[in-house]
Amino acid sequence: MTDDLDRRTFIRTTAAVSGAGLLAGCGGSGGDGGDGGDGETEAEEMEATGGEEMESTEAEEMDTESSGGMETVEAPGEVADYVGESSNFDGSMVVMTDQDEVSVSVGAEGNGGAFAFDPPAINVSTGTTVVWEWTGQGAGHNVKSEGDGPLDSGSAVSEEGNTYEYTFEETGTYLYNCVPHKALGMVGAVVVE
Repeated sequence: MTDDLDRRTFIRTTAAVSGAGLLAGCGGSGGDGGDGGDGETEAEEMEATGGEEMESTEAEEMDTESSGGMETVEAPGEVADYVGESSNFDGSMVVMTDQDEVSVSVGAEGNGGAFAFDPPAINVSTGTTVVWEWTGQGAGHNVKSEGDGPLDSGSAVSEEGNTYEYTFEETGTYLYNCVPHKALGMVGAVVVE
C-alpha cells in the first residue's frame, strides 16, 4: 500500500510541476523573441500601439481592393442607388481605368439565378470599349440604357458568346439594365472619367 501511495504522490507531483511549466511558457516572458523583448504579450502590444487604428487601416485597404485582385472603390451615390437592387452588388465598383477594352458578363450568377451583370459597376477612362459577353445562362438578355442613354444591344438574346460593345468617349455615369430582367435587379453602371 505504501508503494501505491508513493506512486500516486509521484504522479501528482510530476503533473503539478509539468502543468506549472506549461503555464509559465504561456506568460509571454520566456524570452523566445515572440514578445517584443519586454514581456508584453501580442494583445498588450496591439493595445499599446493602437491596434484599433491598425484594424481600421486594414479595413480601409480592403475597401479599395477586392479579393479577386481587382481594385475597387466605393460607388458614387447615383450608382449605389441604381445598382443597389442587384444581389451581386456590394456597394463598390471595379476600377478598370487606363485599359483599352474591358469585359462585363451578361447572365452572371445573381438575383435568384443567372440574372446579373458581372461586375455590376465599373469605372473606366474615356476611350475605353466595354464588351458585354453573354454567358448563355438565364434565358434571353439585353443591354439597354436607363432613360435616353446610348446603350442598346437590341432584342434579348440567350446564345453564349454573343457580344455587344460600346466605346465611351465622354465622361459621365451610364446606367443600364436588361429589359426582361430589370425587375429582378439585373442592372449595371459604367462610370467614365
